[in-house]
Amino acid sequence: MWFDLVIVAAVLIWGNVQFRRFEPHMPVWRRLAKAVAIIAFAGVISHYFGTTGVLIAIAVAALPVIYIHGVWLPRRGVNGWTAEPREKYYALRGWKL
Repeated sequence: MWFDLVIVAAVLIWGNVQFRRFEPHMPVWRRLAKAVAIIAFAGVISHYFGTTGVLIAIAVAALPVIYIHGVWLPRRGVNGWTAEPREKYYALRGWKL
């Protein structure tokens, strides 16, 4: 179970470090609450379904991310990897530049 939680925590840490610049307005407390909720959910999955269940959950959670960045954003004129042009990305998110 601990190995599963370490995997999930490592993915969350990597994601927060790499992608924080795309959501600069999100407060730290919200990022922490999200991480705690995801790790708790992974713990429940690990308890009932083991490592295989956690890996399947990670794969299922990645599907919408792949769709959004590979299909939805490019259809709206925003690069799914770099969030450029920044103006269109911010407009989609409802943010001001």
